[in-house]
Amino acid sequence: SVFPGVLPLCHWPLAWGRATRQPCGPLQPLGLPLAPCRAFSNNKILVELDESSGVATMKFKSPPVNSLNLDFLTEFCISLEKLENDRACRGVIFTSAVPKIFSSGLDITEMCGKSTEHYAEFWRAVQEMWLRLYSSNMVTIAAINGSSPAGGCLVALSCDYRIMVENPKFSIGLNEAQLGIVAPFWFKDTFVNTVGHRVAERSLQLGSLHPAPEAHRFGLVDELVPEEKLQEKAAAVMAQWLALPDHARQLTKSMMRKAVSDRLVAHREEDVQNFISFISKESIQKSLRMYMEMLKKKKS
Repeated sequence: SVFPGVLPLCHWPLAWGRATRQPCGPLQPLGLPLAPCRAFSNNKILVELDESSGVATMKFKSPPVNSLNLDFLTEFCISLEKLENDRACRGVIFTSAVPKIFSSGLDITEMCGKSTEHYAEFWRAVQEMWLRLYSSNMVTIAAINGSSPAGGCLVALSCDYRIMVENPKFSIGLNEAQLGIVAPFWFKDTFVNTVGHRVAERSLQLGSLHPAPEAHRFGLVDELVPEEKLQEKAAAVMAQWLALPDHARQLTKSMMRKAVSDRLVAHREEDVQNFISFISKESIQKSLRMYMEMLKKKKS
């Protein structure tokens, strides 16, 4: 495994991967102390678990743009595994602690000018992140409080429900084509299953980033809310999902998602080799270098 202390190929069948989650009991009556809120923090991710509700919040705190580099992906998987194995946790809300950005997606510096061994390690980490999140037993809600291109969009797409701040300056989409690279088949499958084939086909070919209102219009996000209402709304939606019996929801999720995740599991090493072959091409490296130069000029 690329993750210390994490079992390799953690693609757990949803209904049988762990004991079925049960509610953590009723909320405490007024006047009595609430069940503790446990927190654990890594360098790039802050996790808080409210044991009274069974809901954890995972905040991305890797400025400037929460890019998905190897360290971030490793911490993400370890944090998710801890919550997955915690009987007190039934759901996770993902959000950002960095203003105006949910996640900028895969870190381009991990894909430019590195060795084939590094590319393989990085891509396995991306696969692991998606397999764990997409196949999680827990209810997963993305509270998108900023722009979310490329891999950031994939994180949101992999959740059960997406709520985005209703700010037209914030956008979301799989814009890989703009960088001269191609979204792999499992990015594409996740996108198609959310928005439908035609919207996905056009959006992927153009590398479109969709402003929040447009993303809501064709179902890329489920709801738009004012920024100050985002966490409140996420908690309310989470309560609605957690009101159902866990086993029924988990089996249904497995039934809906298993074919897509199984496809990557069956072709995982082939997908790594395809990525290495593609990203190592000089034309692709040139495109990435040009994109990085463009970003530097924007900053200056």
